[in-house]
Amino acid sequence: MSVETEIAVGFLPLLDSALLVAAHEKGFARQQGLALRLHRETSWANIRDRVAVGHFEAAHMLGPMVVAESIGAGQLNVPLVAPVALGHGGNAITVSAAMWRDMRHEGADLGGNPASLAAALGRVIRKREQVRLAPPTFAMVFPFSCHNYQLRDWLVSGGIDPDAQARLVVLPPPLLVDALRSGQVDGFCVGEPWNSIAVEAGLGVIAAVASEVWPDPPEKVLGMRAEYARQNPQQVAALVRSVVHAAEWAGQSGNLPELAQLLAEPRYVGAPEAVLLRALQGRLRLARGHEPVSRPGFFRPDAGATVPELAHAHRFHECMLRWQQIQGSTDLESLALASFRPDLRSAALAAVTKHERQG
Repeated sequence: MSVETEIAVGFLPLLDSALLVAAHEKGFARQQGLALRLHRETSWANIRDRVAVGHFEAAHMLGPMVVAESIGAGQLNVPLVAPVALGHGGNAITVSAAMWRDMRHEGADLGGNPASLAAALGRVIRKREQVRLAPPTFAMVFPFSCHNYQLRDWLVSGGIDPDAQARLVVLPPPLLVDALRSGQVDGFCVGEPWNSIAVEAGLGVIAAVASEVWPDPPEKVLGMRAEYARQNPQQVAALVRSVVHAAEWAGQSGNLPELAQLLAEPRYVGAPEAVLLRALQGRLRLARGHEPVSRPGFFRPDAGATVPELAHAHRFHECMLRWQQIQGSTDLESLALASFRPDLRSAALAAVTKHERQG
């Protein structure tokens, strides 16, 4: 493959764009004969549409988004595949400072069990219902997202009906802090660093992290059109190896300060380096003025978290059924599973092993 092979890859300014940034900045893509052109976008809808129409060869994508597009539940009905994942976890649920004060009155403790905090929120909501106040508004980043499903599961754990006792809206990650500031939302579920940015500004309090709602939660993948993957197997294999090698580097704790420094650059995430480093290390400040606390497994960018597992595609399909985003059928389930391609990851890595043995 020519060193001059250019690949346009879209991403959002989130902590879990880390492996793409590392693949480019640390030369892992170049070693595979690729020149990555990383394009920062503002919303998941933009990412989806630009992949679908061919502006991007691949992109940082929501795992459920890939499944939804592949089963015909998405916007443009363009089949997508995920040959490699971009890590596990990285999301959190943040409530506004005002909502947190109300929750404290109902027994919520900072850093407490997420279900008990959701239960405190439930008591707040029921009191609001008694005086005919509108239900609280919570934002997530896309209908077909782990954020949507994790937010819903957290609310349910507190006895809250997400569709009857809350108003769920969609907003792009970079707009959520401003939405909290302006009072348009009472909370949100989003990937880092936006939870921590809300905390640092004194606007919000982190009530739960994804790994407390779902154990070892799947999250983003490298998504692309299925047609592109079929027509360009060598480029796809090179992309997979670039991401896995970046993950091997990012999985070493001694490299996290450099990774945080790279992500802090304005062309990537553009958040404070200290905030990014804490998140990479699994340390989060839950409220302004409090010391960071450890949340093991908060975000995993290691090589073991780069497998696009069929179990994850199955889980996303089940979430779509549960929340009535789709109607069930055997054909849809088969299409959902077919969108995650661990076989492409395995083949890409096996090709390197075979080459090394021959050498």
